[in-house]
Amino acid sequence: MMTVTKESVIERLKTVNGPDFTGNIVDLGLVSEIFIADSKVFFSITVPAARAQEMEPLRAAAERVVKAIPGVVNAVVALTAEKKGGGMEAPVRPRPAPQAAPPRPAPQRAAPQAPASHSHGKRGVPGIDAIIAVASGKGGVGKSTTAVNLALGLAANGLNVGVLDADIYGPSMPRLLNIHGRPQTVDGKILKPMQNYGLKVMSMGFLVDEETPMIWRGPMVMSALTQMLREVEWGPLDVLVVDMPPGTGDAQLTMAQQVPLAGAVIVSTPQDLALIDARKGLNMFKKVDVPLLGIVENMSYFLAPDTGKRYDIFGHGGARREAERLGVTFLGEVPLEMGIRESSDAGAPVVASKPDGAEAKIYRDIAAKVWDRVQEERGAAEAAVPSIVFE
Repeated sequence: MMTVTKESVIERLKTVNGPDFTGNIVDLGLVSEIFIADSKVFFSITVPAARAQEMEPLRAAAERVVKAIPGVVNAVVALTAEKKGGGMEAPVRPRPAPQAAPPRPAPQRAAPQAPASHSHGKRGVPGIDAIIAVASGKGGVGKSTTAVNLALGLAANGLNVGVLDADIYGPSMPRLLNIHGRPQTVDGKILKPMQNYGLKVMSMGFLVDEETPMIWRGPMVMSALTQMLREVEWGPLDVLVVDMPPGTGDAQLTMAQQVPLAGAVIVSTPQDLALIDARKGLNMFKKVDVPLLGIVENMSYFLAPDTGKRYDIFGHGGARREAERLGVTFLGEVPLEMGIRESSDAGAPVVASKPDGAEAKIYRDIAAKVWDRVQEERGAAEAAVPSIVFE
């Protein structure tokens, strides 16, 4: 295989026009440091934050020309926006930073009861003790990979865990968990969840062929989600992880309003553009009184496989700073590791396939923090309920 050099990548990137067709992205100084490992190329392109969406074709063009270089196996290209100060405008009012939760014993295996209707009349799901949403303000930040490894981390920490793939238009769980076939029914009415790696799983991908385009409108989507949530034999589960669709549209909002969520985990990458979208997700959950369990910074840094040197290709620490600014728990950093993506694409997520590896430990630690936050929020909710005293 031909050796790929930074020089060859730079030369090819000089063929990509800059914004408004002024010069090329290299001469305009928009390309970050280029890193090459195992014939895979990583870099970011700096663009004005206000023009992020219209710059996607530029990013795609850069990725396309690099992938066409002989010897290149893959390319990871992100848009980033550097801002003075590194923060974002108009902060929401921060909540008090949560205190560290004391160690608690491993969960008991008794079947959980159906949760009470504890939030604005939301009806609980029988057999499920807690429901956690994993969300992102935009696609392409590794939300589904984070969700599946978080679920496996919770299971590795001793919990009974299920996963609901709520992305009707782009279900990922069948592939991520290497599950094939159709679910069976109980008495012809209730679906039995599919299973692998100790997780109970339900996804539209089990009911519709992968190549079938979904062109449903909002009410049909919500009907399908309701069936997958309430007409499945989930229990007993300590926790159900819901892989939410990306963005903040009607489906996400309705799910947040109708399901008794114990809390939400927001996934973002370090750069400002992704954080702007992450804030939309944070604000959506705040508006419908869903507790924010914390933020995960995905693709946080890259460790060179040959030297172990750390590269902050897409910037660093943006999600941590944003979490601190908003008074939201920072749950952890997940490195930009090609093995995480490749193992997920192969249906063997790292927490299951390499349980003793460094990446699996990161996800288990994040899972422990998430579960601690669920218990904290429950304690706060119980403390807020007034007691009636008869004298």
